[in-house]
Amino acid sequence: MENNKYLRSHQTPEEQRLWYFLRAKRFYGFKFKRQMPLGNYIVDFACFQARLIVELDGGQHMENAEADIQRTIWLKARGWRVIRFWNNEFRENEEEVLLSILEHLRAFSPSP
Repeated sequence: MENNKYLRSHQTPEEQRLWYFLRAKRFYGFKFKRQMPLGNYIVDFACFQARLIVELDGGQHMENAEADIQRTIWLKARGWRVIRFWNNEFRENEEEVLLSILEHLRAFSPSP
C-alpha cells in the first residue's frame, strides 16, 4: 500500500513527536510500527506484541466519527485494542498520554 509511505513522510507534528518516543524499541522495549496497513486501513502506530493500536486524531476525525467507529470495530474483531488521543490532548498532556499508552501495554502484554 503506497499510501502508508506517503503518510510516513507527511506525519503531523504530534505524530512525529510521539514517534520519537515509540521508535526503535525506546518505549520500555516495546516495538511499534508507524503508518501500518491493516486490512483496508492504515493505523498510526501498532505494537504487534501487545496487539495495541495508538491513534492520534486531528479535527478531521470529528467529521468522520462514524468511519472511525467502523474502523475500530473491524480492528477489534481481529484482536486489536485501539486507543485514541486528540492531537491537542497529546500536545497539552504529553506525559499523561505516554503513561496511558504504557498502562495499556503492560495490562495486556508480558514485559518485553
